[in-house]
Amino acid sequence: MSTAVPVVPDHGNLIQDEKALYRFLLACQEKATGKGKSQIVSFSQQINSIDPLAVLEKIIQPNLLYSYWENRRKEEAILGYGVTKSLTLDSPDRFSQSQQFIENCLNHTLRVGEIFNAEPYWFCSFTFFEANLSETTPFPSATIFLPQIQIIKKKQQCILVINCSINPKINLKLLLEQINYHSKFIKDSSEFNCLVPAKSHEKKIAEFYPSYNFKAAVSSALKSIESQQFSKLVLAHAINVISRENFPIVSSLNNLRQRYPDCYTFSVSNGKGHHFIGASPERLISIQNQQLVTDALAGSAPRGKTAKEDAKIAQTLLRNEKERREHQAVSEFITQRLFKLGLAPHCSPLKLLKLSNIQHLWTPIYAHLKPHIHPLQIVAQLHPTPAVAGVPTEIACEQIRHYETFDRGLYAAPLGWIDSQGNSEFIVGIRSALIEDNHARLYAGAGIVAGSDPDKELAEIQLKFQALMKALL
Repeated sequence: MSTAVPVVPDHGNLIQDEKALYRFLLACQEKATGKGKSQIVSFSQQINSIDPLAVLEKIIQPNLLYSYWENRRKEEAILGYGVTKSLTLDSPDRFSQSQQFIENCLNHTLRVGEIFNAEPYWFCSFTFFEANLSETTPFPSATIFLPQIQIIKKKQQCILVINCSINPKINLKLLLEQINYHSKFIKDSSEFNCLVPAKSHEKKIAEFYPSYNFKAAVSSALKSIESQQFSKLVLAHAINVISRENFPIVSSLNNLRQRYPDCYTFSVSNGKGHHFIGASPERLISIQNQQLVTDALAGSAPRGKTAKEDAKIAQTLLRNEKERREHQAVSEFITQRLFKLGLAPHCSPLKLLKLSNIQHLWTPIYAHLKPHIHPLQIVAQLHPTPAVAGVPTEIACEQIRHYETFDRGLYAAPLGWIDSQGNSEFIVGIRSALIEDNHARLYAGAGIVAGSDPDKELAEIQLKFQALMKALL
């Protein structure tokens, strides 16, 4: 990704000087008028350390488009909300169109301030399938947006980014008021400087509705595997939960980040009252300074109740032929797809990723990127991996549509962000739930290969559901 964004030094904190800021905005408007295209201006300023989740608690509402992202182990949290530029698609070439949209925006973007890590972010969410099964599916197959407000917290550094789109007809005085309001709102509130306190509720009375007979589907899939129609199929299960009260989005996210600090806690909205939240252990890609890291994550076992039992289960998992075969299929798929992009991937030795209630076989894979390769080109190559679809991919996706009685939507799909330097992070949206008011659909999946046992696969699914159940109820 080679688009360079011009940077204007900001030695006197332009946002704090109203007259100077107005003159600057006027100059940007004159430039936009001359070129006949709107100009994106991204202001950044260092702020005192705050909790982005506490900000989300304050501003969340049904019609707000936002994306929240946190990895406690890395001490990173990012919140983007409001819309400066956006694109939604239902198209088979959604990745390339999204890439073109971001690059076109970057060609007309100006950064004000030279703060490290203060890049404008484009938040992206893609559904599992390029075409949704139902017209009522709440998320389109691709959503890309540049937010009005970004809060980026990395370790002890906290940055506020305000993104504006300036066109020849925009009311500059109104824009000036909005910039001042957002800056003061974030900087002046003492409510944002600590973790959101965990809220204790009485247990909600909820009703549970399974989506279909999961064990019967596994048994049928095993017969197809035996007849060599395919070698692996990832079947997802969904449980529909109806509660007497609305599900508290922010409190649930706070529960998730505290219970599962080794996972990516996330929430994205569609601006129409739907929220997709979860705690995913699976990174699809991470790019920093043209260094790519991706994960092969497949093969699972529960954690032990004692250290001795846990170590025994871990060794059994590492030696399990069925689990290793499932893992190897994912690792080989990823390396082959990266080779197709002209990269030279390097696989780390097989290890275990231990989470609070489950452990996975894990192989980190590294590669050095070439400047012309865009993050979405990699996402397009890797999605869906055998870890969430099966082998071979095309047949597995057909079988998923055959067996599963619900639309996956964002489940097991790429969710992430891309900054103006080409740095990027995408996760796979597993261990997740779709929430609207007091309705929730919880998702989990299991990889079916030769040797799988329907009872054990259902037990694995139920173990994965626990993470969200405990956070929501």
